[in-house]
Amino acid sequence: MNRFYIPFLSFLLCGLVACESSNDGVPEPYGAVPSEDQLAWYDMEMNAFIHFTINTFTDKEWGYGDESPELFNPSALDTDQWMSVLEETGFSGTILTAKHHDGFALWPSAYTEHDIASSPYKDGKGNLVKEVSEAAKAHGLQFGVYLSPWDRNRADYGEESYITYYRNQLKELFTGYGPVFEMWFDGANGGDGYYGGANEERKIDRQNYYDWPTTLKMVDSMQPQVLFFSDAGPDLRWVGNERGIGGETHWNTITTDTLYAGKAGIEELLQSGTKNGKSWIPAEVNTSIRPGWFYHASEDSLVRSPENLFELYLTSVGRGSTLLLNIPPDRRGLFHENDVASLRGFRKILDSVFAENLAEKATAIATPVRGDKPVYAADKVLDGDAGTYWATNDGVTTGSIELSWDASQTLNYISLQEYIKLGQRVAAFTVSVWEDGAWKEVQNQTTIGHKRILKLNGVETSKLKIEITEALACPLISNIEVY
Repeated sequence: MNRFYIPFLSFLLCGLVACESSNDGVPEPYGAVPSEDQLAWYDMEMNAFIHFTINTFTDKEWGYGDESPELFNPSALDTDQWMSVLEETGFSGTILTAKHHDGFALWPSAYTEHDIASSPYKDGKGNLVKEVSEAAKAHGLQFGVYLSPWDRNRADYGEESYITYYRNQLKELFTGYGPVFEMWFDGANGGDGYYGGANEERKIDRQNYYDWPTTLKMVDSMQPQVLFFSDAGPDLRWVGNERGIGGETHWNTITTDTLYAGKAGIEELLQSGTKNGKSWIPAEVNTSIRPGWFYHASEDSLVRSPENLFELYLTSVGRGSTLLLNIPPDRRGLFHENDVASLRGFRKILDSVFAENLAEKATAIATPVRGDKPVYAADKVLDGDAGTYWATNDGVTTGSIELSWDASQTLNYISLQEYIKLGQRVAAFTVSVWEDGAWKEVQNQTTIGHKRILKLNGVETSKLKIEITEALACPLISNIEVY
């Protein structure tokens, strides 16, 4: 799906760098900081991608653009089934492929006949964008859209008139279907296609053709809360792979002028981000529950297992990102039984693993504490309040927190969170357990960010220590959970 491109680096906004305050007050923000909409995005944790269009019925991943709308004819489409499953299994939002590269629009667009109104679905009266947005709302999920910039059906793709067409369709999506939390588009742009019968290859100037600054400004004027995802942002960036693996080192910040198509190591850079990067653009981890993005009957036996989905959770949410998991409806217009069973099994694992937070029974001490004030003391990491945190004095970039229990505990996982509203700070930390009268290191890691979940592999101990060994500014730790 992704083909790397940087079409609009020049207008990406950089965070403000500020000095730290005195030890008597609240720490000042450090470096680039997240917006309120980005902060809310982290808390969503898991969202569902839904790839469903003409390709579902042609058994292709990328349609050529010459497919007849008559092919789109699901026999039992039920968006309530989709959203019921997503709500039941813990997803917070869904992103629909409203138009993929083949150009077929899943809503009755006033600007083309290559759309759902020309299909047999509901005798041409269907509107899948409306159905999904309404079903999502009914089940408490947020709604997002994918509108492919590349259109292999349009005769004028590559010409200026196509940009007007693309923007007109965006206007339809962002004015007719309620709030949209995320606009998703990838870097697949230009190549061979039908192009209204031309059947040729067309190349575009990927950096300038779409005039992204103007397009995104237009969308922002209609729905200012929307987060824009592309390979390089401006709000969310690609993680550099489609395997569901976030970076063990994940800086939410990145300096965008270091990104360009063809750069060696670009996928690693997108995955890890940049320490002290100028812009806050976190990585979103996207992958599919099946080998392909669209439904293929031949993949019914290749659905990810519940155990594999749990590992994806650890390598996405557990590495300070969110998981965008694609679940493609089948030709009936339903989530397949195998996919549903796997999702339900995944939910059971999550509920089991994170059933009891042992940290709630622990006592916490920390050194040092900012200004020796209770408001920044160690117990703030255990109070369940995302707005409180343990902090050190200005200029003090190391420190430790110890959790202790009255009796030995079996520890399998630890979850750590920074107070990222004031910037990402921790660059290195260790986790140790008390064993045979001494501290034994069990984890040695780099970043924490919004959330870091680490395996402790069933270690038996009565004391646990988290030591910050390197930070860019005084560390702010808001939450620690142990399971």
